[in-house]
Amino acid sequence: MKDRDTQRIFPDAKQDIDRWDDVPDTAQTRHPAYRLAFGDPDFLLRDELRPVRLQLELLKPELLMAERGIQSTIVLFGGARIPRPEDAAKASTPALGELSRFYEEARKFAYAMTLRSVQAYGRENVIVTGGGPGVMEAGNLGAEQAGGVSMGLNIVLPHEQAPNAHVTPDLCFNFHYFAIRKMHFLMRAKAIAIFPGGFGTLDETFEALTLIQTKRMAKLPFILFGRDFWSKVVNWEMLADAGTISRDDLNLFHMVDTAEEAIEVIDAFEAETP
Repeated sequence: MKDRDTQRIFPDAKQDIDRWDDVPDTAQTRHPAYRLAFGDPDFLLRDELRPVRLQLELLKPELLMAERGIQSTIVLFGGARIPRPEDAAKASTPALGELSRFYEEARKFAYAMTLRSVQAYGRENVIVTGGGPGVMEAGNLGAEQAGGVSMGLNIVLPHEQAPNAHVTPDLCFNFHYFAIRKMHFLMRAKAIAIFPGGFGTLDETFEALTLIQTKRMAKLPFILFGRDFWSKVVNWEMLADAGTISRDDLNLFHMVDTAEEAIEVIDAFEAETP
């Protein structure tokens, strides 16, 4: 029996869009009111259509990931400004140059996890980054070098940047809404690895930790790369001493310095999980 999609009773939406060229040119057909709603950019961009745009931005990557068969991801967050090791001397500050070592750790971590992903036919442990430079580039590069796929979730910014060249092209997405992008980062997450970064990295760190703390998200390996960096940026013990978090909340994450340590954390978590 033929596939149901080949036996359409009604014309599909694309066919009606394609027929637009054959519509008689009249005052009525030239008016925007006559456009098909789903083929009218001016209509779709109205403020009142924001709920529809939110839904579309959630749905498009979801469908494409599902078509790829992607079931789990390894999330990699980190600073766009962290240089490659060979460019450390050109960094804007000496401290930033020293952080260049985490570019290599991100690459090594992504490489090792992608080797596992390849064994699962690219369906599990797929590296996902923000798609930009710095640590994100390192993550996508490591996945590429391991012979696997990786995702990049870009977002439109005032100073637009192109996705880094190592993101798998058909898994490279662009977002307008930060909230929907955040959902896609976490919806399939099997582990979260966070490298030194700025406001954006801190935002993702605390948002994900809050979801786990409040049990809105299942506990998973949550790894902070750079013990010295994270111990100075956040006084975790003070938060616990002040009572603004519980002392048990300090067990929601692990600090490491190397890719090897991070993989040990993931393996130990999986070994303890029923």
